[in-house]
Amino acid sequence: MEYSTKGKVLKKPVVWKNLFIYRKSDAIYQLTVEFCKRFLPAHGDRTVDQMVQAARSGKQNIVEGSEDGQTSSEMEIKLLNVARGSLQELRSDYFDYINTHHLKIWTQDSPRQQRLREFCHSHNDFNDYAPLIAKMNDEEMANMLLTLCHQMDKMMTSYIEQLEKRFVREGGIKERMYSARTGYRQEQDAIIKKLQEENSRLIAENAELKRKLEELTAT
Repeated sequence: MEYSTKGKVLKKPVVWKNLFIYRKSDAIYQLTVEFCKRFLPAHGDRTVDQMVQAARSGKQNIVEGSEDGQTSSEMEIKLLNVARGSLQELRSDYFDYINTHHLKIWTQDSPRQQRLREFCHSHNDFNDYAPLIAKMNDEEMANMLLTLCHQMDKMMTSYIEQLEKRFVREGGIKERMYSARTGYRQEQDAIIKKLQEENSRLIAENAELKRKLEELTAT
């Protein structure tokens, strides 16, 4: 994601569909919809709306943040933090589901959790998980989504830190506009100086030619 913005006001647009954080967040959203359909009541449970909305907020704020980032680094970072907060909220909902249904949270050192973690680490798209949905019970699926939410939190933290460092280094649109104007003025000043030097040289040459002409005429 490193590129030069020297002399540019707008940043290079981010293709959010290609971002790993977007692809994994979209997988989390679609998996959450499937989880709620399978294991939560269709009506009368506000948890369904909360979980689906939190998952959607995580995905959509990545899209909006990436779109707004071309003109506002501050808004990009703000919206990505909102996305991260929404996914943290969703992670808490999965913890609550496991606890209230007396299921097990798989420990990090257990073989199945290690296999699950490796699978989630190397797969970012919903299509990778879709064939597994019908085969998984609620404990397996909840632990998978917990793992995905954990990994997304780390990915989002790293991504936001990179954006913050770039913002400190390059500034926002106001700083880039100032830099662009300053660069333009410097270029114009250099051109004017060069023209002035050329003009002075031509004046001196003309004066020398005039002097020589006068000498020839005098003789």
